[in-house]
Amino acid sequence: MAKASKGGICCSDDNDKCEHDQALKLAYFTVIYNIIEGIVSVVFGAGAGSIALIGFGLDSFVESLSGAVIVWRFTRHKKLNEKEALNKEKRAIRLVAYSFFFLAAYVLYESSSKLYFKEKPTQSMAGIFIAGISIVVMLFLFSAKQKTGKAINSRSVIVDSKQTLVCIFLSIALLIGVGLNFVFGFWQADPLVGILIALFLAKEGYHALKEEKLDCC
Repeated sequence: MAKASKGGICCSDDNDKCEHDQALKLAYFTVIYNIIEGIVSVVFGAGAGSIALIGFGLDSFVESLSGAVIVWRFTRHKKLNEKEALNKEKRAIRLVAYSFFFLAAYVLYESSSKLYFKEKPTQSMAGIFIAGISIVVMLFLFSAKQKTGKAINSRSVIVDSKQTLVCIFLSIALLIGVGLNFVFGFWQADPLVGILIALFLAKEGYHALKEEKLDCC
């Protein structure tokens, strides 16, 4: 028998169904929020010539892809047998891992090019605001995804939470890169931060592929 929900979170006696529904809710929120954040970041980043802000926006789109993968992962979950669920889980993790590599390659290329050709970004207060808002939202999402992923023993949700953690680091890096340029005119901070982000993303993609080789539940 189901109980009334509290704060929008399922409170059914069927805890397994409750946590799977919660995973879907978090995934839908991730997709919608990050599409909006990505569009805003890319528009302002292109206007300012900021690779940190553009890279941040691209990560938002990849984060949307990651969330969409989780939606795909848990759609019709109850209709899958154990083997089908296992295979779907592994494919989901693999797709999330590839999203890390895609973003890493783009940001590394753009950051290196801007340093080499000395393309100076203009100062952007919008980038500072975007980063600040993202830190708050992504901290909430990371915590919720970690808790839900562990509750249902789903590695794809846990790997997706690491994508959200990447977004938190990107937000902090964005604050540093855009902030140093805005306050001190140190434009090199923007592409240098981008290179660090790319290396971190590649590392996370590698670890995500290792997760895909483990047994999934």
